[in-house]
Amino acid sequence: MSPLTERQEARRRRILRTTALLAGRGGFDGVQMREVAESSQVALGTLYRYFPSKVHLLVAVMADQLERMHGSLRKRPPAGATPGERVAETLMRAFRALRRDPLLAEAMVRALTFADASVSPEVDRVSARTRAIILDAARLTSPTPAESSAVRVVAHTWHSVLVTWLAGRSSVEQVRGDIGTVCALMDGTRT
Repeated sequence: MSPLTERQEARRRRILRTTALLAGRGGFDGVQMREVAESSQVALGTLYRYFPSKVHLLVAVMADQLERMHGSLRKRPPAGATPGERVAETLMRAFRALRRDPLLAEAMVRALTFADASVSPEVDRVSARTRAIILDAARLTSPTPAESSAVRVVAHTWHSVLVTWLAGRSSVEQVRGDIGTVCALMDGTRT
């Protein structure tokens, strides 16, 4: 895909903001492509050129949210003494942000869960940003194979705890415990 012009990027941002607002009000089912187009002041065909489906759109919103979160984490990095503590602090800060807007969180996580191969580029952006957030929190610039493996396990667990929390199958305390347990993998992996 060729780079977007300034005008196209502004349109894309408007679409993502509108989608986040609609999802925040009504969750996954509250996002309807026609309403997104109308509220974003773009033609429905234009919306579909940018985002072929609601799943594509909501995964792109998740990538955008993660990018903004990453920027804020860079401004105020975690203070833990170990990589695991810093990663756990970072993920719990992210979790608190998601708790403030549970319908948006539900919509994004549900879309990520439903994503098929056609959504791979957007899913890859979410995965890359999640990895970058974890690596930055751990202060790792050149991770070893063991550290890279730990980062993948932390990211997979992060997704899993979000799914179970959103489904009402785990409490905030269970999320905190699971995040703390998995982030401990980040400690002692340097060989």
